[in-house]
Amino acid sequence: MKKRTGKWWAMGLLSSALVMSVFTGVGAASNDSTNEFSELGTARVLIQSDSDVRTGYFAEPLEVRHDFGEEGFSLDVNSDQLNQLKSDPNVKITVLKKLKIAEYIEEDQASEPEFSPAAVVPWGIKAIYKNQSLSAATGGADVRVAVLDTGVYTQHPDLTANAEQCNDFTQASPVVTGACNDAHGHGTHVAGTVLADGGSGAGIYGVAPDAKLWAYKVLDDSGSGYEDDIAYAIRYAADQSAQLGVKTIISMSLGSSSKSTLMANAITYANQQGVLVVAAAGNSGPTVNSIGYPGALVNTVAVAALENVQQNGTYRVADFSSRGKSGQAGDYVIQERDVEVSAPGRAIQSTWNNGGYNSISGTSMATPHVSGLAAKIWASNPSWSSQDVRVELQKRARGNDIKGGSNSAVGDDIASGFGFPTVQPGDQ
Repeated sequence: MKKRTGKWWAMGLLSSALVMSVFTGVGAASNDSTNEFSELGTARVLIQSDSDVRTGYFAEPLEVRHDFGEEGFSLDVNSDQLNQLKSDPNVKITVLKKLKIAEYIEEDQASEPEFSPAAVVPWGIKAIYKNQSLSAATGGADVRVAVLDTGVYTQHPDLTANAEQCNDFTQASPVVTGACNDAHGHGTHVAGTVLADGGSGAGIYGVAPDAKLWAYKVLDDSGSGYEDDIAYAIRYAADQSAQLGVKTIISMSLGSSSKSTLMANAITYANQQGVLVVAAAGNSGPTVNSIGYPGALVNTVAVAALENVQQNGTYRVADFSSRGKSGQAGDYVIQERDVEVSAPGRAIQSTWNNGGYNSISGTSMATPHVSGLAAKIWASNPSWSSQDVRVELQKRARGNDIKGGSNSAVGDDIASGFGFPTVQPGDQ
């Protein structure tokens, strides 16, 4: 038996170099968040008030971080300010916790970054193309994929030609444009699986190398982030999509064991702007009812992880991949905390933040496979809506059922969802 160690987390990465990160399911112990005060002695809060507490309420004016209109505004306060605000019956205040990742070590899968890929086309890309002889990927033209993560090393030879936006939502300003430094590596890895273009020919390919990258840093260099920063970035991507008149997919390899109203409302807003949202199911498997948010939301495509092992004639759902709610299988109807589709997510090699390559695992790695496939489908059908693309993903998944792994079964199940959607002839 493999030795595993770990502790629970909420908002953060769903994978990490040499490790796999996890977030808790509903029934897990609730010790997954940090103290409400940061190392700077401040807490992030959301405020709703009929009176303007930003000026005249304290000796010094409060600096608003993000304004969410009727939902309120977020800012950082010290302990005295927090206590004063909490004591005011006219002020509704919600502490926004900064939630952390935890390591889920599988000792036999430890790896080190390499400067050359083991294969120009990794196993996951070959699997989603259903072509074990594939020498290069194609497609995704005129589609934008916003990767909300730890940032992206946009100068990577396999990514630089596709990098169109590079923004940081973790700094003091609401957004710092032209900056998306990835000191962690996770975001660069995710971006590569979506759209790496092989560089000069010696690099690696993602699913849709003709798509354009919007690299949005919403998680800090340790792999954690505040829900207001992520919600603001979702809305920002949706607004950019509408203003530029482009087809946009938001890809989020992050999650939480609890639901964020700010993020849920932001995703609804993005859907209304015609944006498709794809997110990781989580790494709390094989526990039942452990899908994390925002993947657990009905208007988000939740992606489970497959491994390169054949069982019952199909790929196998990884044991770490979160499972959906029992009783919600078999109907091909997406409800809250359902897995929708599955894709390769174990031992996935992709681009890394040192200009090289690394192999890591998690539903974080499965998610960009589906985001890339969605880009190819949309590029092939430019008149389609985001909902049309989602329906097509579901259709293709139903045609490629997964029957390997615990809780997998014929048809819609709580492990693999509808199945594994793949590239079809004619996709561009």
